[in-house]
Amino acid sequence: MADEPTPITSAGSDGDEGGSGSSIDFGVIGGILMAFGAVIIGLLIEGSSPGRYVSPSAAIIVFGGTFGATMGSVGLERFKQMPGSFMRALTYQSMDRAFAINTLVTFAERARREGLLVLEDDLRKTEDEFLRKGVQLVVDGTDPELVKEILRTEIDSLHEERHAGAKVWALMGGYAPTLGIIGTVVGLVLVLSNIADPSSLAASIAVAFIATLYGVGSANLIFLPIGTKLEGCATDEVAGRELMIEGILAIQSGDNPRIVEEKLVSFLTTTDRAKFRAAQGAGSEDIDLDLAA
Repeated sequence: MADEPTPITSAGSDGDEGGSGSSIDFGVIGGILMAFGAVIIGLLIEGSSPGRYVSPSAAIIVFGGTFGATMGSVGLERFKQMPGSFMRALTYQSMDRAFAINTLVTFAERARREGLLVLEDDLRKTEDEFLRKGVQLVVDGTDPELVKEILRTEIDSLHEERHAGAKVWALMGGYAPTLGIIGTVVGLVLVLSNIADPSSLAASIAVAFIATLYGVGSANLIFLPIGTKLEGCATDEVAGRELMIEGILAIQSGDNPRIVEEKLVSFLTTTDRAKFRAAQGAGSEDIDLDLAA
C-alpha cells in the first residue's frame, strides 16, 4: 500500500481559507502590480509625480469609510475573514482533475473486482476530505439518492461560504468610488469656503479630486479584481467537487471503470481532455494508482 496520502487537490481541499502550505499565485500579485505600474508610468509620461497624489485626509475618508461601510453591511465576523479570503485568492490552486479521474477510476476497478469494502483501506490514505466522506458513505451502504443529497448539500454550503467571502471584496469595490466622491465633495466645499484666495484655488481643487482617484483606483485595481478572483476560485472548486460526486456515484452503481472514466473526462475542458488522452496514449504519466499495490 502507498505510504503517502492521495493528493487529489493542490490547495484548499479541506476548506481552509488561507490554503496553508500552498504556493503563491504570482499572477494575482503581478497583475495588481502591473495595473498600478501602468498608472504610475502614465503619470510620469505626462510629467507628473506620484508624490503629488499623496493625501492622508483623502485616504482616511476613502479607505476608512469603505471599510466601515463594508463592516456595517456584512458584520464584524465576516469582515474579520477578509485576510483569510485574500490569502485564498493568492494561494488557491485548481484541483488536479487528471489525477482525480485516475484515482476514481482505480477505486472503481478495485470495487468492481474485490467489492466496495476493500476501499476502506484506501480511504485512510486519501487526503481529500470530500472524496473520503463520499466513498465512506458508499462503503457503508448508504442509499445512492441520500449519498447524492448529502454531497450536493455540502457543495451548496461550500459555494455559499466562498461566495460570501467574494462578496465582501465586491462590496468594497462598490463603496470605494462613492466614498471617493464624498471626499471630493468635502474638499470642494472647503475650497469654495476659501474662494477669496484665488491664487490657491486651482491647487485646492486638484487636491479635492484625489479622493475620487483613490476610490476609483482602489476599487478597480484591488477590490474588484480580488473579488472576481475569489468568485472564479469558488466556481472551479465546486466544479471539481461535482466531478467527484459523479465518480463516487458511478463507483456505487458498479459501472465499468472505462465508463467511469468516460463520464469523468466529460468534465474536462476540450484542451485538458486532449492532454489527458495524449498523456494516456503516450504513457507519459503514471496512471497506475492502485493504492494496494
